[in-house]
Amino acid sequence: MTVSALMLTVEAPRFYGIVGHSIVNFGQFNLMSSKVISSTAAPGSAQRRVKRSITSLQILTQLGIEHGLSIEQCLAGTGLTALQLADASQEVEPATELQLIRNLLAALPAEPTLGLKAAQRYQLTTYGIWGYALLSSPTIRSAAELGLRYLDLTFAFAHISLQEDDALAHICVDCSEVDTDVQAFITQRDTFAVLVIQRELLGQQAMPLHGLTLRLPKPADTRPYEQLLGFLPQFGAGDNRISFARTLLDQPLPRADPGTVELCDAQCRALLARRQVRDGVAAQVRHLLLRQPGRLPDMPRVASQLNLSERSLRRQLVSEQTSFRQLLEEVRQTLAEELLATGGLSLEEIASRLGYGESSNFIHAFKRWKGLPPSQYLLSRNRATKG
Repeated sequence: MTVSALMLTVEAPRFYGIVGHSIVNFGQFNLMSSKVISSTAAPGSAQRRVKRSITSLQILTQLGIEHGLSIEQCLAGTGLTALQLADASQEVEPATELQLIRNLLAALPAEPTLGLKAAQRYQLTTYGIWGYALLSSPTIRSAAELGLRYLDLTFAFAHISLQEDDALAHICVDCSEVDTDVQAFITQRDTFAVLVIQRELLGQQAMPLHGLTLRLPKPADTRPYEQLLGFLPQFGAGDNRISFARTLLDQPLPRADPGTVELCDAQCRALLARRQVRDGVAAQVRHLLLRQPGRLPDMPRVASQLNLSERSLRRQLVSEQTSFRQLLEEVRQTLAEELLATGGLSLEEIASRLGYGESSNFIHAFKRWKGLPPSQYLLSRNRATKG
């Protein structure tokens, strides 16, 4: 049975600069020309690893200011100055955004729905080229597949995936690996940001939902959720899941443009590749891992090749806000995409070359990386290539 249609209210897109003690709208910016800022914040255990636009930090700081905080309170411990925050070309590490979120939560403990309020500010244009790629897609399905391929270009910390059964499609927002102190905020923001995107893709039409489940405990006041959705979500569920009729996946989108989506896809691919570039010891580790695909060395071997002890290698990677495990995951993901694109290997052979004992383990890992199983990912990539 279908519940009430989605009733999200969204705000106009904002791109910010600093004037006095306020953040003001300075318009759109060029995503392809960026500078990187490293945070002094400690990395979260499950943070996304790819550098991101500073836009999300501008949005969150504006939210803090509107709740009575100063810019200095919002940016404490991030390593950012107000002038750096105003520079729309800046890129930051995910840990920097997590620190800002922690600052908001610590300063505003009486705001249990801060994540819901934040979510409404993330319109598609906020995401730059990624958002325009989705807007230009022919159907909701193709938009979802493209969006999941380049999820690391967004501001999400959750693992997001698309699942289908006989009658329903489900957008699953997995926050289980997000640090517990920010988990409720990320659950609210990342889940409800998906709903904002769904509404915009349909040209501001209400999208009928079959239901919405959240792992969050039921709050004392559920009105903010009901006002946004038009119905009461199921709290205390096993997962965060947005469910709707599967037939909606193939519904044509009003602003579909094959030429534009092909161009945006190429720009997304280039931007993601640039943001994934490593330097320092992390770059050396990544190079050693990529040098022998099919025989990925373990940490002791890599440390030996770099003339370091395991302890020293681990310490240096932590100082660069990464770990050997994270780098190994990145390399496996890169190699998996390349091996799938060749088309000459079975999933079992690819799994073996990447060091997985079973193909099922590889498929599970790939779905965690891309939100889609390898076969569906390859189909969506081929469709995008053919335009």
